[in-house]
Amino acid sequence: MLKRSRIFSLALCGLLTAAVAVSATVKTAEASSPIKIRVAHIEAEDRSTHKSLLKFKEQVEKESGGKLVVEIFPNGVFGGDMASIQGVETGTIEMSLPATSVMASYDERFGLLDMPFLFKSEKAIFSALDGDVGKLYTEILEKYGFHVLGYNYNGPRCMSNNTRPLTEPADLKGLKMRVMESPVFIDMFNALGANPTPMSFGEIFTALQQGTVTGQENAPSLVYASRFYEVQKFYSITNHTFSIMAILMSKDFFDDLPADLQAIVKKASDEWLVTYQRKLESDETADYIKRLEEKGMAINYITPENHAKFVQAVQPMYAKNLAKIGQEMFDLMAPYNNE
Repeated sequence: MLKRSRIFSLALCGLLTAAVAVSATVKTAEASSPIKIRVAHIEAEDRSTHKSLLKFKEQVEKESGGKLVVEIFPNGVFGGDMASIQGVETGTIEMSLPATSVMASYDERFGLLDMPFLFKSEKAIFSALDGDVGKLYTEILEKYGFHVLGYNYNGPRCMSNNTRPLTEPADLKGLKMRVMESPVFIDMFNALGANPTPMSFGEIFTALQQGTVTGQENAPSLVYASRFYEVQKFYSITNHTFSIMAILMSKDFFDDLPADLQAIVKKASDEWLVTYQRKLESDETADYIKRLEEKGMAINYITPENHAKFVQAVQPMYAKNLAKIGQEMFDLMAPYNNE
C-alpha cells in the first residue's frame, strides 16, 4: 500500500512538473508574441500620410526586432476622423491621424488652427505646433486618454466647385460647400456667404457626384488623390488655412509599452511622421496643382487685392470665436507669425 502511494505521489509530481513546464512555455510564447499597433487614417495610399506611415512601420519593426508590428489601415477603413479617434479611445485601434479640426469637439481651443488667414506661412504653424501651442494641445489631449506623438501636415486648404472660379468672397454666395464637422469651418463659410454642409470625408465624392453639394475645400494633394477632379471643374488657390493632423496613440497603450519600445515609437514618429511627412507634403503641393490642371480642372489664384477682401469678410467670425477659443490662444500664437 505504501509503495502504491509513493508511486502515485511520484506520478502526481510528474504531472505537476509537466503542467508548470507547459504553463511556462505558454507564458514565454505569449511574451514573445509581437505587439500590434493598428493605425487608421482616411487618405489614399499615394498620399504623404500613407507614405510616411510605411517608413514609420519599417523603422519600428526593424528597431524593435519584431516585438512591434504596425498594421496600417488607409482610405477610411475605420470610418472618418471622428470614428478613428473613437476607435483609439475604445481600443479598436491603437493609433490614428485625424485632422485637428475634429478635435474642437473635445476642446474649442483647437479651433485656433482653423481660423482662416491667421497663419502667415507653413513655417509659422509648424513652429507653433513644435513650440508652446503644440505643448498646450498635447496636455489637453492627454486628459482625454491620448498620447500625442506630434503634429503633421495635410497641406494648404483651397476651394473647388462646379459653378465658377472663386476670385473674391462674392463668388461664394449661395454655393453649397462641404465642410469638415467643425464649428469654425461652418462659421467661416457662413461669413463668406456660402451654405456650409458638414459631412465626413468619405462622403464627399458621392455628394459632389450627385450634386448634394456644389463644392468642397481640401489641399491639392488630397483633391488629386481623391480624384475630385472627376466631379469638380474649378479649383481656386485660396490657401485659407493650413490643415494639420494630430498623431494620436492610446495613452494606456503607450504607457504599457516598455521604455525601450516607447523610445523606438517616438523616434520613428519624429523622423517619419513629422519631419519627413511635412517636407514631403509641402514639396508636392505645386506639383499636385499642376496635375489637377492636366486633369482638366480650371485653376485660378487670388490677387493680393482680393485676398484682402477675403480677410475682411471673415473678420466677424473672429469676434464670434474669440470667446470660444480664448484671447490667450491668439496671444500664444502671435510670436510665431513674427519669426
